[in-house]
Amino acid sequence: MLTKEKVRKTIDRLPESFTVDQIVEELVILNKIEEGLKDIDEGNVFTKNQVKQELKTWLK
Repeated sequence: MLTKEKVRKTIDRLPESFTVDQIVEELVILNKIEEGLKDIDEGNVFTKNQVKQELKTWLK
């Protein structure tokens, strides 16, 4: 979940003038990172071997 502080820091890193698309893109990236970190914390990850096996099925 995003916090106001993380959103503020993201906005502070933007140039003085920016488009709505730029801020939306930055917030989407921030949100995806947060979701990924949450998945890691909850153990929702694949091992290297699991990824290799999945890749083999994709390449068939």
